[in-house]
Amino acid sequence: MLHQMSINDAPFQVQGQISLLCRGVLSFGLAHYASSEFELLAEELLMSDSIIKVYGALRMSVKIFLMWNSEMLIDGGGDGMVATSLLEASNLVVLKESSVIHSNANLGVHGQGLLNLSGPGDCIEAQRLVLSLFYGIHVGPGSVLRGPLQNATTDSVTPRLYCERQDCPIELIHPPEDCNVNSSLSFTLQICRVEDVSVEGLVEGSVVHFHRARTISVQSLGTISASGMGCTGGVGRGNVLSNGIGSGGGHGGKGGRGCFNGSCVEGGFSYGNVDLPCELGSGSGNDSLDDSSAGGGIIVMGSFEHPLSSLSIEGSVTADGETFGGSFIKQKFAVRASSSRGPGGGSGGTILLFLRTLDVGESATLSSVGGYGSSKGSGGGGGGRIHFHWSDIPTGDVYQPIASVRGSIHTGFVFS
Repeated sequence: MLHQMSINDAPFQVQGQISLLCRGVLSFGLAHYASSEFELLAEELLMSDSIIKVYGALRMSVKIFLMWNSEMLIDGGGDGMVATSLLEASNLVVLKESSVIHSNANLGVHGQGLLNLSGPGDCIEAQRLVLSLFYGIHVGPGSVLRGPLQNATTDSVTPRLYCERQDCPIELIHPPEDCNVNSSLSFTLQICRVEDVSVEGLVEGSVVHFHRARTISVQSLGTISASGMGCTGGVGRGNVLSNGIGSGGGHGGKGGRGCFNGSCVEGGFSYGNVDLPCELGSGSGNDSLDDSSAGGGIIVMGSFEHPLSSLSIEGSVTADGETFGGSFIKQKFAVRASSSRGPGGGSGGTILLFLRTLDVGESATLSSVGGYGSSKGSGGGGGGRIHFHWSDIPTGDVYQPIASVRGSIHTGFVFS
């Protein structure tokens, strides 16, 4: 059992179990020199009311990793060359009682068993996050998987979005077969080679990708979201009057005009591939304004080579454009900021689904709508795109349904 220990160089290897309990702290590296790589090898790592701090990158390999009201905080130091951490737990990873794994750089979590975020406050987040090789991932009620971070600091290793490209990055349509953390790829959150994914909490990212999964189930409390996680500029960016009133970003549709005292600016234009969409939504067009709004991101499930066997949605899957003052989801809980300016709404992003069967429940929402502009005369964002690519459609004389939709599917334009 450890209470407090610092490690600055050699690998930390234990033949049996490491227990870190009762406000214990295990620290790797130096806060002012976060550019080293460290190793942790053990049979089991058990944490309760404790903290692991890493300054640099960590390579961890255990069989069982259990966290109870504990934190693992990884500071990559802003160095993209060494800032990829890999956590491997071959049998089981469980987070309970508001446990957090946080990295301001790239993070891969691998295993062969179950990854379970049990409930409220449990969180795994990084600037770029890859979860792979588990037979199952469960995101419990109130728990979060996120990449990139909500409030990244200036020393974070920030993924670059392809905001100025009109062509589709090839990895979104034909992803690589491996599940490595690769900074050159566009994914910010990838779940790769996981058989079954169950979401009762929140899965959030700019470019969210499910690769070689068998089934995905979004329960009634669950959300998979790329809303407001796209570009503040982008190909279809809005335009801004001199007083800060702006038009909406375009994507699947044109953005709404922004007008003030008889002067108007046109909304952002539509763009992208109608037949196989995979573009980020565009924003209000002025990246320098604190009040700028972002378009929706991208959610891709499956691929041409490996479609999902089934997707079941009772909750929500959204890539909405950001509304002035917050995205559609956040707007329910946010107070609209006061401002003399009025940026337009961001355009909806893309939801691209490669499927065999689909079930959208009565209370479910599948959405890539544009965001609202401000009440001062700015325009709403254009709608995004939702695309269904069906694989292995059964043929013959016997009717076999492949899709059941009782809930809502939205891609429309939002008026300001």
